[in-house]
Amino acid sequence: MSDIDYRTVLPEGWERPRGFSHATVARGATQVRIAGQIGRRPGAPSVAPDADAGAQWAQALANLVSVLAAAGGRPEHLVMLRAYVTDIGEFHSAGAAIGKAWGETLGRHFPAMTLVQVSALIDPAAKVEIEGEALLP
Repeated sequence: MSDIDYRTVLPEGWERPRGFSHATVARGATQVRIAGQIGRRPGAPSVAPDADAGAQWAQALANLVSVLAAAGGRPEHLVMLRAYVTDIGEFHSAGAAIGKAWGETLGRHFPAMTLVQVSALIDPAAKVEIEGEALLP
């Protein structure tokens, strides 16, 4: 990431978290805030009712990166993600699929992140919604 000044923060004596960073420090020229993206394929009227949490996570993350690309950014420009899931247990069960999707979409880039369980999302079939913040050079 030579085009932005970016580093993760790990307090002394803390164990490195798995799959996210506690905080990031980034400097760049343009902020991009990406609205929540659900696991709906572009052009589809809604989330496929049979799509599991792992598949929805993969699609939501891909959608987020597509929006970022349309704004002129790349995955490594992400500095913050917020993910909302309707069932934290299902999220944990889908860990392998979520990890695979992360690797294929973001690689080894781990921005600061928040994950919360909510009672429902805008699409009744949606199980995942991910929003993000990026800093472009």
